[in-house]
Amino acid sequence: NTSVRCVRDDSVTAVVFPCLYSALFLVALILNSVAAWLFFSIPSTSTFVVFLKNVVVADMLMTLTIPVRVLSDAGIGSWQLRAFHCRYSAVLFYITMYISILLLGAISLDRYLKIVRPFGKCALQRVRVGQMLSGAIWAVMLLLAFPNVLLSDQPPPETISRFKCTSMKGKAGMVWHEGFNYFCQVVFWGTLALMVLCYTFISKKVYRSYKASKSRSQAASHKTKAKIFIVVAVFFVCFAPFHFTRVPYTLTQTGGMITSCQAQNALSVAKQTTLWLSATNVCLDPLIYVFLCQVFRKRLR
Repeated sequence: NTSVRCVRDDSVTAVVFPCLYSALFLVALILNSVAAWLFFSIPSTSTFVVFLKNVVVADMLMTLTIPVRVLSDAGIGSWQLRAFHCRYSAVLFYITMYISILLLGAISLDRYLKIVRPFGKCALQRVRVGQMLSGAIWAVMLLLAFPNVLLSDQPPPETISRFKCTSMKGKAGMVWHEGFNYFCQVVFWGTLALMVLCYTFISKKVYRSYKASKSRSQAASHKTKAKIFIVVAVFFVCFAPFHFTRVPYTLTQTGGMITSCQAQNALSVAKQTTLWLSATNVCLDPLIYVFLCQVFRKRLR
């Protein structure tokens, strides 16, 4: 079996990615600390603010897992640190990323209801319902993540500090790992489709409104469209490359069809690169707050 004999050359990635994640951590910590300080001084008077506050919490938790990833990937820490990263820290990293994705989808739906159907009665526009939906997203995703913690039950190799996290999973753990990754694919692509749909309707509504009012200045219309484009573009650029790479990479982990050592190494580098790109979203979300939230902009001034 070629996949058994395949040895990954991590000599470059073990240096490059810890440096990239270290820089990302410093920027993300500053931006999200400011965002948290500002947002939690704003009362939750709308579902929009409720969702944004939950995104801030998810992004901050994801940011706080980065130092463990840096030490673990660089091989600086002990095998116990690597085991902690694989069993807990990496799971929290991924789960907060998908919680953030789902919340950004909820925000797009909230904006659609607010702008396109402003006079329609919808339960989602109630603050209490927004809080319950946010709580449900956290509860469901954490519940689905728990087996990844529980089934990482194999004793880690104590002689090396950089081993594959999948080596701590038994047969049941690998089955759940594969299934959960496919579920996350559905979460991402479903959320992206929802965002594109909602923001397309919003863009059309804004255009029709300005056309009906016969506004001489098209600046405001263009500005709104630019904001919409930026939100969707940031979401796509950050997350889509990782989700294109994730399926074939998962097949290399679960002993699937990809057995070429060269292909496995290439997919490993591609996965690490696109995962870092996904992680940069914790720095870009605060910029989205500035674009979308007027109250946030006022507090920032």
